Amino acid sequence: MTRTHGASIAAVVLALLFAGGALTVASAEREEAPATPTSASADAGFARDMSVHHQQAVEMSFIVRDRTDDVEVRRLAYDIANTQANQRGMMLGWLDMWGLPKVESGTKPMAWMGMGMGGNGGTGPLEAALMPGMATKAEMDRLRKASGKEAEILYLQLMTDHHKGGVHMAQGCVEKCSVDIERNLAQGMIEGQQSEMGLMADLLKARGAKPRS
Repeated sequence: MTRTHGASIAAVVLALLFAGGALTVASAEREEAPATPTSASADAGFARDMSVHHQQAVEMSFIVRDRTDDVEVRRLAYDIANTQANQRGMMLGWLDMWGLPKVESGTKPMAWMGMGMGGNGGTGPLEAALMPGMATKAEMDRLRKASGKEAEILYLQLMTDHHKGGVHMAQGCVEKCSVDIERNLAQGMIEGQQSEMGLMADLLKARGAKPRS
């Protein structure tokens, strides 16, 4: 056997070994890759419900920015609206990527957490359909009509309740969601909203008020 022929055989063997190793790694990666969430999963349920929850926070924040000139409250409202609008876009994008509907007919809010329905303590049909911490239509109407210090206090109280509900939902995702990036987002929501609740408590105290609960 010539040296050149021997080198060729060695090269082929090495190539086959490399290819086999690559196939093994690729197969392992496919086996470890998480399955796409189903429509009934906690991942999909959290993405849908928190998108709705976030949308109300964005709406409340835009309302108060038009009802007060206070720099601190307007800055907080802008931060909340910007953060939650971006997070909402991420969650809706995941639903698109997973090929799942953004609204699941026949599924009650919070079913993915085993709650069967949302609710914030209200007894009417509207209130019974709300998720934890969400403001009622009457509360949203009050915020639209208020101005100045009254609007600031009401917004801070409503948003504190809203954040408490949001933290509860995010904790559910941290425990139940299977997609790492979504669990990480949920954990970030918990930390961010808890920090904002501390700030809102200080802002309420400076206005002679306190959280409702």
